[in-house]
Parts: sequence; C-alpha cells; structure tokens
Amino acid sequence: MKLYDVVVVGGGVSGTVAAIASARNGAQTLLIERYGFPGGSLTNMGVGPMMTFHAGDRQVVRGIPQEIVDNLVKIGGSPGHVIDTTGFVSTVTPFDVELMKYVLEKMLIDSGVEILYHSFLSSVEMDGSKIKSIKIVNKSGEMTIKSKIYIDSTGDADLAVRCGVDYLLGRPQDNLTQPMTMNVRIGNVDIQKIKEYMINNPTEFRMVDKEKIIKAKRLSVNGFYSILKEARKKGEITFERDMVLFFETNTPGEVIVNMTRVQRLNGTDIKDLTKGEIIGRNQAIELFNFMKKRIPGFENSILISTGPQIGVRETRKIVGEYILTAEDLVSNKRFDDCIAKGGYPVDIHSPEGEGVVYMKLKKGSDYDIPYRSLYSKKVDNLLVSGRCISSTHEANAAIRVSPIAMATGQAAGTAAAIAAKENTKVWNVDIKVLRNVLLKQGAYI
Repeated sequence: MKLYDVVVVGGGVSGTVAAIASARNGAQTLLIERYGFPGGSLTNMGVGPMMTFHAGDRQVVRGIPQEIVDNLVKIGGSPGHVIDTTGFVSTVTPFDVELMKYVLEKMLIDSGVEILYHSFLSSVEMDGSKIKSIKIVNKSGEMTIKSKIYIDSTGDADLAVRCGVDYLLGRPQDNLTQPMTMNVRIGNVDIQKIKEYMINNPTEFRMVDKEKIIKAKRLSVNGFYSILKEARKKGEITFERDMVLFFETNTPGEVIVNMTRVQRLNGTDIKDLTKGEIIGRNQAIELFNFMKKRIPGFENSILISTGPQIGVRETRKIVGEYILTAEDLVSNKRFDDCIAKGGYPVDIHSPEGEGVVYMKLKKGSDYDIPYRSLYSKKVDNLLVSGRCISSTHEANAAIRVSPIAMATGQAAGTAAAIAAKENTKVWNVDIKVLRNVLLKQGAYI
C-alpha cells in the first residue's frame, strides 16, 4: 500500500490550496474530493464573488490565493479585485465558475498533487493519538489510504470528529448555526437599468457614492428594501430576509443572488441537509419569480442555475489549542504564531430571524489567525483548514469566507509538508520555520 506524506480530505478552495502548498513543499500529496471537480462552495454551491482579499486598501490575503486570481485573470475568468458597491467591504473578486474549476485543477496537477474525485471519507483507524489510516468509499468500492500527515478541509470537520476531536456546533445556547442558502444564478439582467434606479432611489440601498456605482466594473447590490417588504406582505416571498442582495459575476449581465434563507437545520445531519435542499430549491424559484416581477432590470432575466449543493455557512468547528473569538478579531489581537490574516468583518446571518448582525473592524485593519487554531493535541498528525478551524460561532462568521479559508489552507499544507519531512507531530513544527516558508512563498502574515 502506498504511503503518502500528506493526504488532504476535501477539495474545496481551502483543501485545494492546502494540497498545492503541500506538494510544492516537497510532500507526496493526495487530494480526496467528493465531487468531480475542485472548488467547494465556489464551484458547487454557487457562492460568489470571493470576498475579500483586502483590509481597506491593503491586500492581506496573498500567496497561492492571489496566484489563483492571477491565473483566472489571464484567461478571462475574472476581472480581478473590484470595488464592492454595497460598501460592506472594500473589494470583491468575481469569477467564472467553469474557469475556476479548470484553474484549480491545473494548479493541482502542475504542482504534482494526486487527485481522487467522487470519493467520500467513511472511517478512520486510530493508533493511540495518531491516525493510522482512513477509509474512503467510491465507485471502486472501499479503499484504505495511509499517510504521515492528514488535513481536514471538509468544511464540516468530518475527519477531525471521527478522530475524537471535540467540536463546537453553532451558537452555544442552542447549537443553531447560521442559515444555509441556495444561491441563484440569473442571466440577461439589465445592469444599466439597476444602476439608474440606485442613483434615483438612494434611500433604498446601502451604497457607496454615485460615481463608484456609475464606474463599477461589476455591480454589487444590497437594498430594494421597500420592494422586498411589499412582496413579503403579499406572501410572494415567504422566507425571512430583510434585503435584496446580489453580485454581478465575471460575465456582464449575470448575477448571483444571495438571499434564500434555510434556518434551524444542521448541515451535518443527512435528514436536515436533504430537507434543506428541498426548501432551498423552493425558495430559489420563489425568489427568481419575485425578481423577474418586481426588481427593475430583471424583467427579461433568465434562471441559469442553482448549485449542485445548497450553500452551508457553518457547522462544526474543532476545539483546537486556541479558540479564536470575535473579540480577537475586532480588537486586532496579534499572535506570535500568526499563519494567516483576514479583513472580512463579523457577519452573522441570524440562525432564526431575518436580520444580520455585523461587528465592524477598525477602518482598514486586519486580524491574525494563529497556527494553534489549526490543530488539537488529541491527534498527533492532523491539521484542519477552512471554515472548521477552531473558532467561536461569532468569529467563524468572519473567517469562514473563501479568501481566508484559502490562506489557512496554504498554512496547513505548508505545515503538513514540514511535519511529514521532519517526522514530527503537527504542533511541534517550528513556527519560525513555518512563517518563513509562508513569507518566502508569497503569503502575507
């Protein structure tokens, strides 16, 4: 049986970046992914744009994540970082879904990563506090995979939990998570008409200045409050939402609508997840009909797609050596073992109501993510990356976004390669060595 240096479970953007980083640092790396393509929420849940690589005017997510953007721009798959015309963050990064799949896959192959698609984690064999092997299930049946180091990039901490790592689920008082959302991609939208409406009805939007709206390369919209309120009164929209929110994609005139809200369900419970898909699809059609009927610019729009899977904002987060808190983020707490930074504010979509709770950062400021949030000392050879790293419900609402998930992926992949090479436990990796390698490879820490 082949022995890998590093095995990454989950090929979302965080796992993809982790695998690329691991392979580039000399580790024989396998990536296991349940779909037939990489990209996770960006390619299978209809999530977009990427938000955000910046803290004010400073770019705080760089390295491999920025390389992905550069590669997309080169082939017409993204306009790059553009101004966020909702005014929520400084920049957003639209992209083409199909070209995103292509770019990520090419980078994996060019880095020497071995890929297994259509494969699910089924079980773990432990040897004391060490993972001895994992079992996966796919078309070929059941396979046993052995590695020196493992990375859990499943988003749901599937591997960590099977190893006995403690976890947090949702908010402490009732374990309710942020709602799931089935994003809706809509084409043939008259963007110019929307811009004119925004300029003529400024109280209907949370917006930046008119000049930025006029010049926007791609439009982001948060508003149409009274139109939505009227539709809710008439029963045209039956779910709890207080704003119309959509983002123009890489393709002009095509938007992703991020509005449906599937609440009080657990994304790690298969019955709840199934129920969520059904409810989400009903809401998506309801939403499209509402947009076409009531929102200026959508009169001749067409429904393009919903994702192969409903979008899941939050499920399990490991209890690592350090649990990152919202206070750490908003106070810009600094950590000696910082391995990634972020500039996205705390953005908690209500687990049971219509609103969103925001906790803003000091203008232009960023926060640190410590290496200690990527592991639990319960398992010697396991790291975690992406939205299931060790964080509270509130902090997770900030660090769950794709650029930050990619940054933690680069850190986890690099640390895993070092641990495999030195044959050491993941928490014994020399933080100075890890940080130096990350800096040399373009990360911003």
